[in-house]
Amino acid sequence: MKLSKTSVVSWVVVLWICKVFLLSLPYKFTLHPDTQHIFGTIGQWMKGFIGESGGALFMNYGSYAVGGVELITALILLSPALFFALKKIGLLTNTPSINLVHAAGGLLASAVMSGAVFFHLFTPLGIEVIHEGKGDGGSLFYAAVSILILGVFMAIINLMKYKKG
Repeated sequence: MKLSKTSVVSWVVVLWICKVFLLSLPYKFTLHPDTQHIFGTIGQWMKGFIGESGGALFMNYGSYAVGGVELITALILLSPALFFALKKIGLLTNTPSINLVHAAGGLLASAVMSGAVFFHLFTPLGIEVIHEGKGDGGSLFYAAVSILILGVFMAIINLMKYKKG
């Protein structure tokens, strides 16, 4: 089986996105102090725009919502590997187009990260997240920007490949 350039590029991007998303889940789902700082800062800022209760909801449940979407996105992006395995052992005969799955996953990842980029740029959170006197050097922001760009790129190249047939 020969892999196309589109497939290789897509799988490299998928691995990067899934690494970032999946490794952040323990922080988001256990309400790590860094997570509380990030979502608390954004929630406080949101109170001025969507009201006290809306901001409080984001502060208390935003990490679960974002983490849930990131988990679903990672599962979508990795699903072609599962489809391939199930097809190989005879449990599936028809599988969805890998190109369409990766295009959809790339768009979903980009959508999630567009929110992250927005909050880094336009709220008190800032590009460099500083919590308890320690900064992250902007690593969260740069990871979000990379996923935003790479997700759109992956969607475009996979849709082009799908349309070619």
